[in-house]
Order: sequence, then C-alpha cells, then structure tokens
Amino acid sequence: MHRIHTFLDMVLEQGGSDLHIVAGNPPRIRLHGVAYSVQYRELSADDVYDLVFDLIPAHCLEEFKEKGNTDFSYEYGEKARFRINVFQHIGGLGAAFRVIPTTVSTLNKLGLPPVLKNLTRHRKGLILVTGPTGSGKSTTLAAMIDFINQERRGHVITIEDPIEYIYKAKQCLFSQREVGTHTPTFSRALLSALREDPDVILVGEMRDQETIHLALTAAEMGILVMATLHTNGAAASVDRIINAFPPGEEPYIRTMLSTSLIGAISQQLVRRADSKGRIPAIEILINNTAVSNLIREGKIDQIENVIQSGGMVGMQRMDTALMRLLDSNLITAEEAYFKARNKADFEHLIEDLDAMQENGGIISDTTPSTN
Repeated sequence: MHRIHTFLDMVLEQGGSDLHIVAGNPPRIRLHGVAYSVQYRELSADDVYDLVFDLIPAHCLEEFKEKGNTDFSYEYGEKARFRINVFQHIGGLGAAFRVIPTTVSTLNKLGLPPVLKNLTRHRKGLILVTGPTGSGKSTTLAAMIDFINQERRGHVITIEDPIEYIYKAKQCLFSQREVGTHTPTFSRALLSALREDPDVILVGEMRDQETIHLALTAAEMGILVMATLHTNGAAASVDRIINAFPPGEEPYIRTMLSTSLIGAISQQLVRRADSKGRIPAIEILINNTAVSNLIREGKIDQIENVIQSGGMVGMQRMDTALMRLLDSNLITAEEAYFKARNKADFEHLIEDLDAMQENGGIISDTTPSTN
C-alpha cells in the first residue's frame, strides 16, 4: 500500500475535507473548515517527496517542472477521489488533497433552496455558481447536474481542471473532458463543445476573457451553461464578467449577459451550531426585467437592492440566508456575524463582541482536535 493512503484513510475516517502535506510540518487535516495538526512527526523534504511525487501523472510532470506546481485528480479505489495540488516551497514539496466524494449529493440532501431546481429546468442560458475557494461550489454544481440527469434526456459536457465528480448516466449522456489531459484549455474545449450537440455544458471555471465570451455565446445559442467564478456575491460575479473585457466591448457584453443570464448563486460554508459539520449559506440572484435592465445600463451597484426586494421570486441576500440559519438554531450568532457582509445587523446578537473581534471572529472552538 502506498504510504499516502494511511493519511488519506485518516481524512476519510475523520470526515475531513482536505489533507495538507508540507515539508517541515506535521500533516494537517481540515475538519469543518479548520486545519488541525495530526499527531505525527514533522515531515522532512524527503518524506514529502516519497509521499506525493509518484502520484503526479506523467502529463503533469512537465507543468510541474516548468511552473513549480500542478493540479490533478487521484482515484483512491472505491473509497473516494481527490483533487491534488502539488507545489514547491522554501522547505521542499507541499501538497493539498481535496476530498471528492464518489457519490453526488442531491439538492435536497444538501439543504439547498428549492429555487435551484427551477433554475436547472431552463433549457438555455447561463447559471453562475460563485464563492471563495472551499465554499462548496463544485458540490452544488454536481447536485444541479444530477437533478438534470434525473429529470430529462440530453447530452451533458463537462470541462474541468481536473475532473472532480464522475457522473453516471441516468437519463443523460455524459462527456467529461479534463484540461491538460483531453484538451489544452477551457476555451478550446468550449469551442469544440459547440459542435458536439450539447444540451448542457459545465465549465469548471471561467478564468479568462475568451472562455467567458464563448460561454455567453453558447448560452445565446440555446445551450444551458453552468459555470463557476471566484467572487464574493452574486452582483460581484456580474461585475467580474463585464470587467473582464476592454471598455469598448463592455456595452456589447452587458447586452449579451442581460439576455443570457438565468441566475447567479453565491455561497459560503458555515459551521453548524452542534459542530458536526458545515452547511451552505446561499445568496441568490434571479435575472428578471429589473436585473436585466440594470445589467444593460451598467448599474451593477443597484442589483443588491433588487435581490433584497426579490424574496417573492426566490432571491435572497447572503445576510438573509445567515439570519434564517440562525433563527433555525442551525448556526451560532458568532458564526453568523463572522460570515455576514453587513456585520452591524448581527452585532446586537453577540454578547461579547469585543472578545470575539480580538480572537479573529471566533469566541470558542468546540471541534475536537486530531492531536
């Protein structure tokens, strides 16, 4: 058995989301958002090399030698898959392992708002799922794809770097492509996908102007495009797309986006009050006449007001989502405050605000350590 499997088993048994192996440090497991040291000695540079270097696929070695880092996925039998980033640092090698479950959770099981099902029932347009790294974007997208897989027949193309969830055909045919293995870039794969008779295209990340333009073009052509962005907030994701283009092209892009956007979902994971995991807090923007007009006119700063007043059609601000979780006793007031955008709305709920701020937003941490 490969030595790294001992640590991978530990992550899975603990219910962790990530494993960090960095030369000069003991291994660490991220559990419910917090990284805990494993009771183990510090790993030397040779230790980490022996643990991770053999995992790097041949096609990733050149990138690793040239750039000092590389991404790939690792199939650990039937137990799980891992998304791995191996990198060089001052002490030698390091690696971050992200757990990818072998089964796709449903929207209901994840506790996501029912309006997400309505968004996935659209036959064309663009759906954005945004949030910081580690916020569960891939899990939400996978659940939405699984819902489509159960409800209708069609051809789903996924373009990812690397491939994360492996989808099993229910009603849909799946073609899954990995950047670096099956295609050189996201944009090249998207351009090819337009000729492959897709009903749905999942874009793992819209990183550059060409990819964004092709995604918008596909959405206008009658394809349902689902993509991720690293932004904090639904309105911010609209702004990011527009600002990816030169000023002279912005009016054209705003028009494309105003007609093709279905909705934007922004999420973050918050710790449960019982310290038994994390749950998603979701901000939802749905494109309607008011939103479309604001996008076309470049008044992105006013979209927040539409979200606030759009509760009847399923829209929801992040702070509203946090307050609902708090009212249901699913999260603590401290966690809500720490994750809130407008913290002033939550200050009155905190008994010892000064103490929490001195501790970086956390009064106490009841999650058991792996030490």
